[in-house]
Amino acid sequence: MSQQKLPPGWDAERIQKVIAHYECQGEDEQFAEIEAAHEADGITMMAVPTELVPEVRALLARKQSA
Repeated sequence: MSQQKLPPGWDAERIQKVIAHYECQGEDEQFAEIEAAHEADGITMMAVPTELVPEVRALLARKQSA
């Protein structure tokens, strides 16, 4: 079996912390986090057709590595 490749700076401990954060979040905290994301400067939230998600991810990856 091949080993899963993680993004730079990520390890199993960091992944477990993220999982624990979201599993312990209450409904009000979830709502507040979503609202904060919608109000963040320089970020646009939008719906993307599922079949285009791989292309959007590739575009974002190219932008981040540039």
